[in-house]
Amino acid sequence: MSLQTGENEQALRKIIDFIRLASIIVLIFHFYFFCHASLKAWGYTLNLVDNILISLIKTGLFDGIYTSKVMVFMLLVISLIGAKGKRDEKISISSAALFVMIGSALLFFCHLIYWVSLKLDDQTIIYITGTSIGYILVLTGGTWISRILKVKLMKDIFNKMNESFPQEERLLENQYSVNLPAKYVFRGRAKKSWINIINPFRSLLVIGTPGAGKSYFVIRHVITQHIRKGFSMFIYDFKYDDLSRIAYNALLKYRGEYDVDPSFYVINFDQIYHRCNPLDPATMVDITDATESSRTIMLGLNRDWIKKQGDFFVESPINFVTAVIWFLKKYDDGRYCTLPHVIELMQLDYPTLFKLLRTESEIEVLINPFESAYRNEAMEQLEGQIASAKIGMARLSSPQLYYVLSGNDFTLDINNPDDPKIVCMGNNPMKQQIYGAVLSLYISRVIKLVNKKHQQKSSLIFDEFPTIYFNGIDNLMATARANKVATTLAVQDYSQLKKDYGREQAEVIMNIVGNVISGQVVGETAKLLSERFGKIVQERETLSIDGSETSLSRSTQLDSAIPPSKIATLSSGEFVGTVSDDPDQKIDLKVFHAEIINDHEAIKVEENAYRKIPGVRKITPQEIQDNYYRIKQDIKDIKEKLKAA
Repeated sequence: MSLQTGENEQALRKIIDFIRLASIIVLIFHFYFFCHASLKAWGYTLNLVDNILISLIKTGLFDGIYTSKVMVFMLLVISLIGAKGKRDEKISISSAALFVMIGSALLFFCHLIYWVSLKLDDQTIIYITGTSIGYILVLTGGTWISRILKVKLMKDIFNKMNESFPQEERLLENQYSVNLPAKYVFRGRAKKSWINIINPFRSLLVIGTPGAGKSYFVIRHVITQHIRKGFSMFIYDFKYDDLSRIAYNALLKYRGEYDVDPSFYVINFDQIYHRCNPLDPATMVDITDATESSRTIMLGLNRDWIKKQGDFFVESPINFVTAVIWFLKKYDDGRYCTLPHVIELMQLDYPTLFKLLRTESEIEVLINPFESAYRNEAMEQLEGQIASAKIGMARLSSPQLYYVLSGNDFTLDINNPDDPKIVCMGNNPMKQQIYGAVLSLYISRVIKLVNKKHQQKSSLIFDEFPTIYFNGIDNLMATARANKVATTLAVQDYSQLKKDYGREQAEVIMNIVGNVISGQVVGETAKLLSERFGKIVQERETLSIDGSETSLSRSTQLDSAIPPSKIATLSSGEFVGTVSDDPDQKIDLKVFHAEIINDHEAIKVEENAYRKIPGVRKITPQEIQDNYYRIKQDIKDIKEKLKAA
């Protein structure tokens, strides 16, 4: 192999120039021979040139008008093949080809001018001029062709080909899994795939801005597939009855899959179905249960306290409500242990209330700071400790709420194998601040009761999760896997989660989930997800143009498999994410970027055939009002008993 040196290039350039000069000389002799009569009349002939021409005639070069022209054209083409010009992206092949075609036509057919009835001298001038122009056009077009940049970069301006990667195409199903059919594009080819959530007990986080398709493409399948596989279920339905209707009709369809026929319950404050007491004394084992319930309800009512936990004027109201709850749990075997009774009892005057609470020895340590402030007449401090609790709880004083919260149609142990339940709790976006606090209390009790051994497999689904607040969701996701509790959280954005739960708990929730499905999100959420999905090897091309030299280098580098910009521009129904696997069902291709396939027509037909959730009771406004006044009377009776004692 010979090395290319500057001397070699210079020698090649001289050869090319010589061949091109030879073509010009042959063209001149062509004109001299075929236009000899006119040139002689003009006095442009020489005896020396005539003698040379006689020698050339013997070679047959001028036997026909095309013979010498073909020789000129071939020599010119050979010189152009070896030519190198500075590459230019602006030169197009069509322009160069047009010049070559026009030039070739003039070069080979310009002699047809002699068929036109003109003077010989005029014909000769036109012929020489036209043929010369044709030669120059071929030379120009050929030079342009040698300068065309053949390497076309920017074919994939959005880098879609590079950022595509193989995904799981197998259907991996088990008795717990949620399987979503999908399709993805790999190197320009559309392929079918499956999003296999084979271990839902490692939690599922569904993220996406409004309209991304969280409920329609993901959560509805979690509901229907888990009911088909015999799960007990709790659903927080933010926009009742979107998810509840799906669950009810799925239960009608798959009721036969359960060993014990499950019951279906609905908690809704706008349209009353069932009644349930979240402070059921039978499910409150010790005072820590009362503390957890108190913290949940107070932080649900005062979201700004979430970031101030530990402060004196945050912990004091929580302790006060804890004392009231535990007093009612212990008083008269828990007969009055309901949230409405707690609210009403808190409204008693301080002397009566403290005297009443002192009758229960277990809460002395909780009420002592309040009694001390009262005895020392530190009324401003006392009001700061208690008034915030009384004001917040007073917002819940509603006959509708009282009616639902004071009954006991069912217990919240939804995964009891002897009495499995599907419980739907509906919120109202217009009243979410009030309803959300009460529903948070229900949920707090549910997660406390389901996370036990030897229970039925259960699925907890929280739509618009940040609209409720309760402690312990991170602990549930971390520890409930062994107890067959699958948790699904739907949020719109990480920043929303931080705002409502605080940075620390939001980070724990984001990092502890094993399965993530995300639609369109932007900003910090997109960056966090992109880092979670990792990097893949991508090809890079670098083009360098230096004088007549063009160099193209190709390299590979690790870059984001799904960059934040791509996550921010996902279409509705298009999702990215990662799934977790099991030791007995390994998944090598855990990351996905696919469009989930829904049979829209079939879903529309199915929804049109849905049966409405039937009403449970017919209740009059008077009955609701009577219950409201009965609870107030209960507290008065307790007060009278204290006076009589």
